[in-house]
Amino acid sequence: MEEKKFICVSCPLGCGLTVTLDNGEVVQVKGNSCPRGAAYAKSEVKDPRRVFASTVRVKGGKLPVCPIRSKTPAPKDKLFDIAEAVAKLEIKAPIQIGQILIHNVCDTDVDIVASRDLEAVK
Repeated sequence: MEEKKFICVSCPLGCGLTVTLDNGEVVQVKGNSCPRGAAYAKSEVKDPRRVFASTVRVKGGKLPVCPIRSKTPAPKDKLFDIAEAVAKLEIKAPIQIGQILIHNVCDTDVDIVASRDLEAVK
């Protein structure tokens, strides 16, 4: 039996979670105040994911960069690879919020999207 401890980030309560594992399988989650805490703990042990956020360079825009994020949480172990892919990117303005800038980034089934509208310089 192995125990892992986490702080839940599913809601503002920030419950201290203790996950008991038996041969890599979750057998118990303690400390959660709501069902989301148990789901978070199981996910964090099996497939930890994070929303990726950064900026990309913009060519011909009113601003030199545009904020971006992953449309869905990306595998935690791929975040540095995603950062490298985003660092190589330069987008031509205009840009619309929600516009997909990189489809299936680093073979993760996660899209990188614009987080704001950005007009082109006239």
